[in-house]
Amino acid sequence: MLKFSKRVFNIPKEFILPVAIVGGIIGGLVAYTAYMARIHSYLSDDPSACVNCHIMTPYYETWRHSSHALWTNCNDCHVPQDNVLKKYAFKAKDGLYHSAIFTLRMEPMAVRPRNESYEVIMDNCIRCHDHLNSMCIKGSAISYADVMKGDGKACWDCHRQVPHGGISNINSSPNAPLTPLPKSPIPKWLKEAMK
Repeated sequence: MLKFSKRVFNIPKEFILPVAIVGGIIGGLVAYTAYMARIHSYLSDDPSACVNCHIMTPYYETWRHSSHALWTNCNDCHVPQDNVLKKYAFKAKDGLYHSAIFTLRMEPMAVRPRNESYEVIMDNCIRCHDHLNSMCIKGSAISYADVMKGDGKACWDCHRQVPHGGISNINSSPNAPLTPLPKSPIPKWLKEAMK
C-alpha cells in the first residue's frame, strides 16, 4: 500500500510548477464561478435567491403579492420537506437543470414545473393544508400519482390563482422590473478598475 502512494505522488520536478499553476487556475475559475452565481444563497430558504436568475422575477413577484408570501417561501412549496438530505438533493438537481437551461438560453417564455416538481408541490399543498383536507374532504387527499392516473384533480386544477396567479411569464408581468434584484457580487474596486 505504501509503494502505491509513493508512485501516485512521484511527479517529475519539472511538472510540479505547471501542474500547480493549472490547478490554481482551474480552482480559481471554479471559485469565481461559484461566487458570481451566488451558490451560497441557494443553501438558505430566502426567496430572493430565486431571483438570482432574472427569468424568475415574474414568479417571485406573483408570489410576493400573494397570500402565501406571509406564511411560506419558495422552498416550502417547491422542494421536498420530509427530510434534509432529500431537500438539498432535490434543490441541487433542480438547480443544475435550471442553470443548464438558462445558460444555454433554452428557457421557455413561461417556466412551468417538471413532473417530478409537480409531485413535490402537491405533496406540500397537502402537508400544509392537512387540516383543511381532513375538514373539507373528510379523509385524506389524493396523491399526484392518482392525478396522473386520472383518479382526481391536482390542487391547482381548482386553485388556479394560487400563489402565482394566472399571469406569470416573462412577457406579462408589468411590475416585474420593480423586484429588488440581488446586489452585484462584483467588488467596488473591480468595478472601478474596469471603467
